[in-house]
Amino acid sequence: MKNIILSCLLFISFCSVKAQHKIIVPSIGLVENLENDSVLHAFGYEYLVASTQKIFSPRNVSADQFQVYLQKIKALQVPLFACNLFIPGDLKVVGSVVDKNAVLQYVEVVFKRAQISGLKMIIWGSGGSRGIPAGFDRAKAKEQFVYIAKKIAVLAEKYKIIVALENLNSTECNFINTLQEALEIATAVDHNNFRLCADVYHMLKENETPDVIASAKKYIVYCEVAEKEGRTPPGVHDEDFTPYLSALRKINYRGNISIECRWKNVNEQGYNAYRVLRKQIDDVYKN
Repeated sequence: MKNIILSCLLFISFCSVKAQHKIIVPSIGLVENLENDSVLHAFGYEYLVASTQKIFSPRNVSADQFQVYLQKIKALQVPLFACNLFIPGDLKVVGSVVDKNAVLQYVEVVFKRAQISGLKMIIWGSGGSRGIPAGFDRAKAKEQFVYIAKKIAVLAEKYKIIVALENLNSTECNFINTLQEALEIATAVDHNNFRLCADVYHMLKENETPDVIASAKKYIVYCEVAEKEGRTPPGVHDEDFTPYLSALRKINYRGNISIECRWKNVNEQGYNAYRVLRKQIDDVYKN
């Protein structure tokens, strides 16, 4: 009897140790329209990222229309994890014409709707909104951005939303082009609800090496990828993301990784993109 009890205890102990050492690999999602939910589910994607402008924006979506989207979100097979395209381009957050109250009123409606929908994250790229007007002082622009970001972070905390600032390459925006620059902003904002999206495509475009990921360890909560040439999905040009994935693993990143790319046809390319990225992630995280 004692031997049986001892064997059981050893087995339980073994299972406990094994569970503690279970490898958790990042889930793969897609920046895509809600309407493609069933196709993405069949391909294996685990979550969606959709457009703020199409779902939550008070400028584009009435209260009644939002209720329709809310039902669509609840019925998704692939859950909605986050939204991007946060602030419209004409609602400037830097420059000589900034309407702070208009920005904050808009943002609060977005956050309120996001919370109702069960969303936890908004990705802040919004190159048009944050782009520095010609001739405007860059230091002043940075000061303005940090100021409004602090205000937005307070609202994000109120609605239990994490804002993830995204680095955008210099062909798309003239401000916060690298993860290092985004890190400087996050450090200055210094708020738990203001974090970073490490976009590998934009890092590749700016020839930014993976080592900055280690410096941003405290702030990275989300990651996006696409191939450098043509912003194509994984597998078109056989882009090797593993140096960046390895850097993420070294900081013990276990968050989501999304494909945000230019599709020729997501129905035709979506499965292979998932398969290629899944293999690269597994090769890094499981070996």
